[in-house]
Amino acid sequence: MPGNDAAYTHGHHESVLRSHTWRTAENSAAYLLPHLAPGMTVLDIGCGPGTVTAGLAALVDPGRVVAIDTARPVLEQAAAHAAAAAVGDRIEFAVGDVHELGFEDDSFDVVHAHQVLQHVGDPVGALREMRRVCRPGGIVAVRDSDYRGFFWHPQVPGLDDWMRLYVDLARANGGTPDAGRYLLAWAHAAGFEHVTASSSTWCYADEQTRPWWGRLWADRVVQSDFARGALAKGLADEQDLRAQSAAWLEWGAHPDGFISLVHGEILCRA
Repeated sequence: MPGNDAAYTHGHHESVLRSHTWRTAENSAAYLLPHLAPGMTVLDIGCGPGTVTAGLAALVDPGRVVAIDTARPVLEQAAAHAAAAAVGDRIEFAVGDVHELGFEDDSFDVVHAHQVLQHVGDPVGALREMRRVCRPGGIVAVRDSDYRGFFWHPQVPGLDDWMRLYVDLARANGGTPDAGRYLLAWAHAAGFEHVTASSSTWCYADEQTRPWWGRLWADRVVQSDFARGALAKGLADEQDLRAQSAAWLEWGAHPDGFISLVHGEILCRA
């Protein structure tokens, strides 16, 4: 969910949504779940295909959940998922921008954003806006990746090239690819006084998840907006992208393949 003159590096190609639909409230918002209770009102910013949103809605039932994203087609997918998960009547989906939330002050008990601030042009301003629509005593919860903190084995050379390209492209798009390490500082700059910071990881290292993640990125490197953006900005050519795609397949097929994706998290009291 980009905003404020930033471009979304990934886009919504099937190879991107393949990973986004894997996400659940349990594997992507565990730091927040103990603070949820039935009857709460929740704003889920940058909801994407809505798999995390549906989990949040189930936990705060009969509370109200509003989910926003900048991309209308992905909201349609989110609404379909919510209906299939039997929570469609508890969630309102709408197009929205984190920099200009169309809600009154103090509207929500919880304001949540997962993998959003790394893609926006003004993360501190976004946090101020999230704080504005959160009621006094409520929670603003944010989780973001830190790409420069990722680590993997074996050290396939093409993956080092991929990391350099990803960081360069994300920055060229106006984002912060290592956002996870800055969340606490951004929250303080936004005026929050009571912030709890933590971190967690996604790890892909078994016979199911490792090749799945490798294939996912092998496809994304050559088929998604990542590829188009890298080519358009002159950061890579077709041969570079094919080599990085092959590197992901090589890593995913290795029996010792391991990758850990690090995320920063903050819980802020409004």
